Amino acid sequence: MTISRAHAAGQMDAAGLRPKRSLGQNFVVDPNTVRRIARLAHLTAQDHVIEIGAGLGSLTLALAETGAHVVAVEVDNSIVPILKENTQACSNVQVVHGDAMTLNWNDVLTEFSPASSATHINWHLVANLPYNVATPLVADILDGVPAITHLLVMVQREVGERFAATPSTPAYGAVSVKIAFWGTAKIEGYVPSSVFLPRPNVESALVSITRHPQALAPDIEPQQLFQLVQAGFAKRRKMLRGALGDRVTPDQYEQAGIAPTSRAEELDVQDWIRLTRAVYVKGEESENKVQQS
Repeated sequence: MTISRAHAAGQMDAAGLRPKRSLGQNFVVDPNTVRRIARLAHLTAQDHVIEIGAGLGSLTLALAETGAHVVAVEVDNSIVPILKENTQACSNVQVVHGDAMTLNWNDVLTEFSPASSATHINWHLVANLPYNVATPLVADILDGVPAITHLLVMVQREVGERFAATPSTPAYGAVSVKIAFWGTAKIEGYVPSSVFLPRPNVESALVSITRHPQALAPDIEPQQLFQLVQAGFAKRRKMLRGALGDRVTPDQYEQAGIAPTSRAEELDVQDWIRLTRAVYVKGEESENKVQQS
């Protein structure tokens, strides 16, 4: 089964519904697009997938065709009955009514992991994300849900380009550093507005994010790094010595091998790691030595 524009519009009309701007509802109604996304996800029957913002189930059905186990999350209680109807023939799809911004993801993944599994399950997140929650949602997943090791998300083009941006490019910002800290991001392609119902005014991008197999810097606290990054990009046109102020001393810049005249947009994730280590880890080591003596 596939869901065309006419099919989706007919189901919405029959239920007396209209897409809700407040929830960022732009449903994918092109079978070729959802199958393309499913192919790019590289799923097998052994994989487990979270889909956020499942809507009417167009992408859900394409993911189900791969044989993967799909947990489709939808916040809109008026849409959930249609989603369940459209996916009822798929034994490998489970529908969850919930808000992705408030769900306890670790509980959800535990609930839908097979009890008989003798090995750790690596979850995928594949979704057409509502534009209004895409950035905080991806950031929260990367920060707090390590079981999700691969993400393939469709987001507004400008957002996708920020996710995958490299230093000294216009799109590079704090979220680019956060994503680079946790994984490797890549633009997989672009999607025109014509495949959505209703049609948004912007183009979309497909972005894959694959977690690093090991932490880049297990000796530092990620939140300390992200606080420095946020402070640096809050005044991105200023030199670091102006943007970070007394957070970082001249000696700490020297320890990190970073010029205080640099700007935040010039530093890659390894630069930020060294700076965080100089500010926090070195200071903690010195304090411990004083306490021990």
